[in-house]
Amino acid sequence: MKILITNDDGVDTLGIRLLARWAKKLGEVTVVAPKVEQSAKSHAIEIREPIEIKKVPFEDGIEAYAVDSTPADCVRFGIIGLKRKFDLVLSGINRGVNVGADVVYSGTVAAIFEAARLGVRAIAFSAFFEGQEAASRHFDLAYDYLIQNKLFDENPIWNINIPDEPKGVRMTYQGSAYFSDDFVKIEGEDRYRQEGDIIPDEQPNDPFRDTVAVHAGYVSVTPLLATRTNMAVVEKYKEKA
Repeated sequence: MKILITNDDGVDTLGIRLLARWAKKLGEVTVVAPKVEQSAKSHAIEIREPIEIKKVPFEDGIEAYAVDSTPADCVRFGIIGLKRKFDLVLSGINRGVNVGADVVYSGTVAAIFEAARLGVRAIAFSAFFEGQEAASRHFDLAYDYLIQNKLFDENPIWNINIPDEPKGVRMTYQGSAYFSDDFVKIEGEDRYRQEGDIIPDEQPNDPFRDTVAVHAGYVSVTPLLATRTNMAVVEKYKEKA
């Protein structure tokens, strides 16, 4: 199996190295990741300026490239630019869980949306801020859940969040807002800083929400869709045509 690995924290970070070490047992690994951190850049790509892309050293002799752009562009370069056929794209492991509304902003998750657009199945892995090493010990638990249940036959892209010491695995859906948001003016300047704190889930008793499951100590496995079309509405009005 040929595997493309990216992230949004940068090519020279702990999370991507932990993921690459683990993925080597699955197949041939190529790393294409941002030169610098691209957190919360979502699905942005660069269409106006040339992109600096350099081959860089990586551990275990893994072929790696640093891309001065977003995670989505990293996936695009890996598949389109290198002109290679990959069987799987892995993104992460992100420093900070990607659950609830944060999925919309996440560069880690956007990478798997781009993979889906290019016809490659993909997984995004995230963990709590100081929990990457702990979470990396449970990659097998999460991946085996996908494979044993043949979940790639049901959906091509998956968002997985791993707590430090999982009690098990839960199939989940995207929960509500994860952070409160505010704009705070910087004194004496015409600039504002965005701030936020983790907030309680609005449905804390639903164990199948990603925001609830991961804080309860379960690996959260969420099937995502790259399309934004509400097909139920389309089908309703097709019937009326």
